[in-house]
Amino acid sequence: MKDEMIDQSRPTSILSRREFTTKLALGSIFSMISTGLMAPQAKASGWQAGLGRRVITPNVPVWLAGYGSKREPIGKLHDIWVKVLYLKDRQGKRAVLITSDNQGMSRTISDSLFEKIRANFGLERSEMMLTFSHNHSGPCLTDDLVDYYPSDDVQRRLVKEYSDWMVMQMVDAVGDAVKNLQPVDIEMGEGHCTFAVNRRDNKEADVPGLRAQGIPLKGAVDHYVPVLTIKNKKKLLGLLFGYACHPTTLSGQEWSGDYPGFAQISLENRFPGACAMFFNTCGGDQNPLPRRTVELCEKYGKMLSESVQEVLSKPMKPLSPKLKTDFSYVNLDYEEIATSDQLIPIAGGTNEIHARWAKRMLEKLKNGEKFPTFYPYPVQAWGFGKELLLIGLGGEAVVDYS
Repeated sequence: MKDEMIDQSRPTSILSRREFTTKLALGSIFSMISTGLMAPQAKASGWQAGLGRRVITPNVPVWLAGYGSKREPIGKLHDIWVKVLYLKDRQGKRAVLITSDNQGMSRTISDSLFEKIRANFGLERSEMMLTFSHNHSGPCLTDDLVDYYPSDDVQRRLVKEYSDWMVMQMVDAVGDAVKNLQPVDIEMGEGHCTFAVNRRDNKEADVPGLRAQGIPLKGAVDHYVPVLTIKNKKKLLGLLFGYACHPTTLSGQEWSGDYPGFAQISLENRFPGACAMFFNTCGGDQNPLPRRTVELCEKYGKMLSESVQEVLSKPMKPLSPKLKTDFSYVNLDYEEIATSDQLIPIAGGTNEIHARWAKRMLEKLKNGEKFPTFYPYPVQAWGFGKELLLIGLGGEAVVDYS
């Protein structure tokens, strides 16, 4: 798939793009399509929901994920979390949404997690959504970007041990959410936040100067902030919110949730007892710029949390208590299948990441393995009455897919 930027000019339509579509993220994206403008006003009674959470900050020296280098942990700015929203509609239809402060998750992990949730709670695959913030200050996980890091046997063992432990924390968090089930109202709204910059069309070093001069930055962006609230009759229980931007403000050696982590902490301080949950929307080509300091990370987290708070200060749209779920793998054909002749020069090249990949592929061919001709791409959809459709796509989606 190509990822060139699209023209985001306003369509020639009665409804603006934002009046017609909204977004969420699985892996890196959910599309949150609001048709409420054309539907009857929803009745908000009839939902049940429960929330659960677990700290997943590593206690072993697994490396930090992202950036393609060895980064050994030296401490933490704050804990990282897995958080769970468990839903049941008026007819008893169930679903569970899991958010995490991870960089990414392999199918090895997700398949193991889904099977444990199915065995423990009887949920089907379409009723489970697993998301991550794409945080680059979280831990490496089993089979995720395996060629990125110069790992040895010791590090691979630590990563597996940590990943197995983390999966159990997720299962326990789902259990807590199931136990906490109670009647709720669910509402949606949308806000705006502006620190994300198109990283393909703007040089990082130029951004502060361009902004200081008032010169517009280049490229497509998506500054929309989708928000869902979960409330009982007394208080706010949960906040689900998203933004299209890499959590790459920081590149050091301390555990944290990057700007989404600071945003969640800020919201939970503002609303004591509430569980704030972040998902990354179509931000694969977006960076928080400028970056590289904790002060900027805290600033962006505050900007995002204030955007969410502004949404909560205005009327929001209630969602009808009728839930539908679906899931499928779509087979995407590869344009080309690598051969030994193509892999050998790459394996001997100067790019270490490419070389590790090529050597691993050559070993597979040596052992008689045949490469697949397609990639099974995960697509998921949840419908909330007539007001909201969540579309989840795997991978690191860019702004075009919004």
